Amino acid sequence: MAQSAPDFVLVIKIGGSTLGAHDTSLDDVAALHAEGNQLVVVHGGGATISEWLERAGVPSRFERGLRVTDAATLDVVIAVLAGLVNKRLVAELQARGARAIGLSGVDGAIIRARRYGEALGFVGEVVSVDAEALRGAAQDAVVVLAPIAVEEGAAQLLNINADTAAGEVAAALHAEQLVFLTDVAGVMDGAGVVCDTLSAEEARGLLAEGTVAGGMIPKVEAALRAAAAGVPTAIADGREAGTLRALLDGSSLAGTRIA
Repeated sequence: MAQSAPDFVLVIKIGGSTLGAHDTSLDDVAALHAEGNQLVVVHGGGATISEWLERAGVPSRFERGLRVTDAATLDVVIAVLAGLVNKRLVAELQARGARAIGLSGVDGAIIRARRYGEALGFVGEVVSVDAEALRGAAQDAVVVLAPIAVEEGAAQLLNINADTAAGEVAAALHAEQLVFLTDVAGVMDGAGVVCDTLSAEEARGLLAEGTVAGGMIPKVEAALRAAAAGVPTAIADGREAGTLRALLDGSSLAGTRIA
């Protein structure tokens, strides 16, 4: 049972690529919860989605780091994210002694979205986040959130990039911090050197000049969304043992900080 919770929330985005034999992210999450912290863990699952799409004979395509989602792809995305990956993470956290609850953005219409456009198919742009519902859930349990949304004014489900969802959730909650645990050391400059810190203006510059590319694009864009709401972001290699704990207690300067 967690101690009395503070009035802030930590938003942590975990990608499937960071969860390996040496990863301690879930250990850190469970320990932080036991100390009374409120946590919302937004998870991805891109590799697992691609694996199941391949089994189904459905090709994977991406534009600006976002998965193009037709009707066949959407079915797999929902099954994998809101089902397989979400419940496995909940079970892993509970095995570590943390009370955890698995939700998607569809539950209680926590995340409402509209479609980006025809080119991306059933991919949503977040319109609203029910911060009150998330705060209420996070008072008693680690919230494990799958990035699926309900389309505004309709019953249609939409795929939300997990990085984008994490940024919107952090902004809506006015979180203490947003942390991206990924499979690279951080944001790199044009010379391939990891940037220790970036201002919002510097981050926008790296995006504009194309230095930030692929899957890092939505992470940096999400960090900028969070920064606009006063939420600092850290992007770091989650495969390294103790990364999350070290980032939050200030004992590590690894990765990139954007504010």
